[in-house]
Amino acid sequence: MRSVRARAALGATVVVAVALAVAGLSVLLVLRANLTDQAGLQAEVAAREVAGQLALGVPYDRLETGDEEDHPVQVTDEDGRVVAVSKDLEAISGTGTDRITPTLPSSPSPSASAKDGEEDGDDDDGTDSPDPARGEVSTDDPDFTNGTATVDGDRADYRFASVEATNAAGLTLTVHAGAPLAAEQRAVGSVRGAMLTGLPVVLLVVAGVTWLVTRRALRPVEGIRREMAAITASEDLSRRVPEPGSHDEIARLARTTNETLTALEASVERQRRFVADASHELRSPIASLRTQLEVGAAHPELLDVTGAVADTVRLQALAADLLLLARLDAGERPGTALLELGALVREEVSQRTGDRIPVTVSVAEETGGLEVTGSRTQLARVVGNLLDNAERHARHAVAVAVRAEGGGVVVEVTDDGDGVPEAERERIFERFVRLDDARTRDEGGAGLGLALARDVAVRHGGRLTVTDAGERGARFVLWLPGTR
Repeated sequence: MRSVRARAALGATVVVAVALAVAGLSVLLVLRANLTDQAGLQAEVAAREVAGQLALGVPYDRLETGDEEDHPVQVTDEDGRVVAVSKDLEAISGTGTDRITPTLPSSPSPSASAKDGEEDGDDDDGTDSPDPARGEVSTDDPDFTNGTATVDGDRADYRFASVEATNAAGLTLTVHAGAPLAAEQRAVGSVRGAMLTGLPVVLLVVAGVTWLVTRRALRPVEGIRREMAAITASEDLSRRVPEPGSHDEIARLARTTNETLTALEASVERQRRFVADASHELRSPIASLRTQLEVGAAHPELLDVTGAVADTVRLQALAADLLLLARLDAGERPGTALLELGALVREEVSQRTGDRIPVTVSVAEETGGLEVTGSRTQLARVVGNLLDNAERHARHAVAVAVRAEGGGVVVEVTDDGDGVPEAERERIFERFVRLDDARTRDEGGAGLGLALARDVAVRHGGRLTVTDAGERGARFVLWLPGTR
């Protein structure tokens, strides 16, 4: 079943069906139990009435059992022999014996027992004593069973109650009296029939309502799907999916989808601009290098080896920056090596022997060192790019300071150049951005160094910002989380 609406309707219908089945079964069981208890109470009343007569010494053939059809009665003695049955009782089951022919026990008659009891009951002191001719009825809870009885040709189900009684002769008798279960069966049957008739109707209504509600709820989702399919077919990332006016999960899905499309559009545009700028930046050194090689091939004495080497180095550096940015854009994670940032800065500065302006280094000695975790190659590239930028703009001095600050390590690179205007302090971290458009490409960079440095810093959990360096110059501040 591939439709969400169909699955939702089926699921709701199954849940409701199970719930109604359980509830209906519970109702039927409770109703049956209550009606059976009522029948048992009626049977107990009838049994105690007959037991009372036996306790008073009423002869078996004179027992009044009431309505024989509503309350069939069977009386048995201690040996299980039938001593009395109600009129018109033709068959019985569920009382312990199915015999219905009375067998009179050999016992004293109630009158004889009473006479003997009167003679034996005279006391010399004239004190009254209990009447020995009177029996008793058991006060214990009766036993209940279900069975059948045939009265005057009609067979029916009954609830039997068994009550014990002791007659005047001391004989213990058991009275089995029944109450019909026809009312219970009719009531249970009516309720069961109503449930079986109404259940399909209820399930049909539940399925239909669930189908309609789900279709209406999923209508915006279908609109989102159609628009996404159109965007995919047209490759027009400027389009957006419709956002419903509700504030439910579907509305949030539409907003998130539009936010994703916005980010994707910006990413694709950035990628296109990056490719275009990279092609533009690569074209100049490649064209210059080709020209020099062609001139050298035609006129070896005119070959500018130094210029060719410089163009090759610049081309190699640009290709390396582009490759690193591509890896960063692809989500490459930084390394987890443990690095001492002060030693890394000293090492980078010591390798810059050809700089036009000497670099001064100040490292604050901290207990436990100035350690960070990350990629040594990438962090070395960040320090190198910051130093290249400072060398390009400084007049007389470039300084580097390393210290612990705010739970991390700070590297400050300061120059005494013209500084960075406040309005441009974020723009300089964009790719292929150079504020000094008058510079030649040979004197300036391609505009990738600071963008690459910030990307590396952010991926290492740090940040890179620029501020004023006092009255003149710029201060680039790199902060990386420490290991302590």
